[in-house]
Amino acid sequence: MDVSLWDTSSLLADKEPLTEEQFEQLKNDLNQGEKQRGQFKDMHLETVEKQRSALAKDAVMALKTAQGFFALSEYSEALKWLEKAGAGKQQCYLKACSLRALGNYSEAVSEFEAAESKGYDGFDIAVAIVDCLRQADDLEGAAERLKRISRVGNIRAEYHYQMGRLHEANGLHEEAIDEFERTITLNANHSEALFHLAYACDLYGLDDKAIDYYEQCIETSNNYVSALLNLAVLYEDIEEYAPALQCIMKVLAAYPNHKRARLFLKDINSSFTMYYDEDQEKRIDRRNKVLEIPMSDFELSVRSRNCLRKMNIRSLGDLLRVTETELLAYKNFGETSLQEIKAVLNAKGLRLGQMLEDHKNGAPKPAEEEQEQDAKNEVLQTSVSRLTMSVRSRKCLERLNINSVGELIKCTEAELLGCKNFGMTSLDEIKTSLKEYGMSLRQLEEELRSQ
Repeated sequence: MDVSLWDTSSLLADKEPLTEEQFEQLKNDLNQGEKQRGQFKDMHLETVEKQRSALAKDAVMALKTAQGFFALSEYSEALKWLEKAGAGKQQCYLKACSLRALGNYSEAVSEFEAAESKGYDGFDIAVAIVDCLRQADDLEGAAERLKRISRVGNIRAEYHYQMGRLHEANGLHEEAIDEFERTITLNANHSEALFHLAYACDLYGLDDKAIDYYEQCIETSNNYVSALLNLAVLYEDIEEYAPALQCIMKVLAAYPNHKRARLFLKDINSSFTMYYDEDQEKRIDRRNKVLEIPMSDFELSVRSRNCLRKMNIRSLGDLLRVTETELLAYKNFGETSLQEIKAVLNAKGLRLGQMLEDHKNGAPKPAEEEQEQDAKNEVLQTSVSRLTMSVRSRKCLERLNINSVGELIKCTEAELLGCKNFGMTSLDEIKTSLKEYGMSLRQLEEELRSQ
């Protein structure tokens, strides 16, 4: 049903509450996008404001008003109207669902039980209570409730779905996949099971299966935003940019202001224009090879060679990390040796101390320095999962086996951009996140210093 049909005359004019089928239809219609939801919300709020007194005096009309607010995800407002709607099984059930949505799980369980006592379907109540207990982290309680209904539940899709979610919560992902597969065997259109099955396959690296299940999920629920976004990332990973773009545009068509979708759109557009600067890579490679040349390849006096060996200077790159003063301060290292070294570097267009950073004036006191280092070490050990970034950026870091901030800041921009599907948007995202920790990606000189 088109959401435009859900006006004041169809929802609040007659004295009969919405049937379960009508209520589900209303919720589905409002999930089609911001425009539909906004239109209905404006109409509903206007009608309620005009007829507030009359609606509050009639239990059936109060229930219908609550159904409207619930469909809009205005759960607190729905609860206010449910207090005026009586205590029938529909009222109790809707109140329980509102409380669950607000995270009041113990109160929700009580209301679900009240709904059952008034004649609501026992199996539906049982799985709803299991869902509450699982979300409240009472996994043992949820498992016990499922055990009670296992005989009748074994042939019901929702039973296996809840069992899959319980395994998922316990970290038993393979068992969860089995239960989600049983769910869709019993109900091929169970969109939640399809989504969680796709997500589990995605985590296991089963990209083909994940794509297939996400596609099925979207077929059963056109605007399943999380499924569309995750599917777009998977398409992009295999360089299928056109279908990835279609997924994102579908989200933005329904929700034009969706922040993550807008971010992904920039990523995908950048993927179309990304190019590999082969000349720059060749220049960097040539410079790296020069800095890796061992000092043993140069004609130096025995004194100079021995001093460099004792100072653990093995390559040209090592020389760029020391100054003239440091060399001259070393025992038996004189002006003659210094001139030898400088001549070698000059021939390569290099100089002593080239890779050293400028130090700030005033060194910290030892105690302050130790505290500063401890704080820095703590940041370096921070997991990259704590950084604010998109799914796409996370996948790229996983591909590069980067797990901590310390590992991340060892990378240069060029290294990250060299990862497949890693664009400027992702790079800016990571740089911004690192800046919050007072960190940044390695610059070229720092990269060479570690060679």
